[in-house]
Amino acid sequence: MNAPATRPCLLEPRPLYGIGTVARLTGLKSDTLRVWERRYGLGASYKSATGRRQYTQSDLDHLQLVAALVQEGVRIGEIAASDRKTLEVMLERQTDGHGPRPLPPKKPRVVFVGPELCEWLDQHQGCISGVSALLARSPIELALKELNLDEEADLLVVHCPSLTLQQIRGVEALVERLKVARAIVLYQFANEQWLAELERSGHSALSYPVEPSRLAFEIGRTKIERETAAGVANMSELIPARPRMFSDEALRVAAQEKIVIDCECPRHLSELIRSLNEFESYSSACSVDNWKDAAVHASIYAYTCQARHLMEKALQSALEGGALKTATLPDRMRG
Repeated sequence: MNAPATRPCLLEPRPLYGIGTVARLTGLKSDTLRVWERRYGLGASYKSATGRRQYTQSDLDHLQLVAALVQEGVRIGEIAASDRKTLEVMLERQTDGHGPRPLPPKKPRVVFVGPELCEWLDQHQGCISGVSALLARSPIELALKELNLDEEADLLVVHCPSLTLQQIRGVEALVERLKVARAIVLYQFANEQWLAELERSGHSALSYPVEPSRLAFEIGRTKIERETAAGVANMSELIPARPRMFSDEALRVAAQEKIVIDCECPRHLSELIRSLNEFESYSSACSVDNWKDAAVHASIYAYTCQARHLMEKALQSALEGGALKTATLPDRMRG
């Protein structure tokens, strides 16, 4: 019997944008985009089965640079054939009266490896909305043989159903091949020894299937690390936190809810959330002098925001468990 054919390790870019979305994000008209495609080759890299244009994140990033320069008065014919680096240099030389014009932020490149993982991402595309994703619908063994990139990536996410030492070595080899800073390994079966080995290698491990919000949060750390490379003054400007579920007054009221719930959980949770609120405000305003400090403070702020949100969910669960439904809370207990 012949062995089943192995699918080549091809990279599929995600997300893919329609021409209307690209027009909105670049400030250009759809007709202008069609003319540029016809005259200068500035078109979409992909087309759907029905022939509709589908722009990759790289297409969008490039067009945003071109559009910004055209708005500054540069003629499209002079820059249509220019590469991204040239466009960035040209845009940096433009001024708006307050110094050099800032470049549009470039989204981190994340490579996802594994057929089951890529199928899962097809159903949970919100996880990759903040990055330029490349999907390889192949097992890690095939990716090691065939996967190559035209430029470096920022993060690798690999699905290893059974995590073994051989799989870990494969992840490390792929990290070196792609020149990424770190990897996230999604596993279904693993022992403590291999998980510890993976952690010693500087990588992360999450049980699969993973909560979409958890994976999005871990991927978001890459964006934080990338954007803090030059240092920032206020982390709250860089990382938008989730809105608070409880106001200070709501936390004081919840802390006193001992009649309905015969335990101290609401009081302890309320005090913890108030402390996290204060530390979140403090850490968002921490000044930094170099990129290392910025990276550390960015991680602290991000984890604090996530911890505060989880504790709010815990308090909400405690109140609802005590028959004090959030839907019936008085206005003074709402955030």
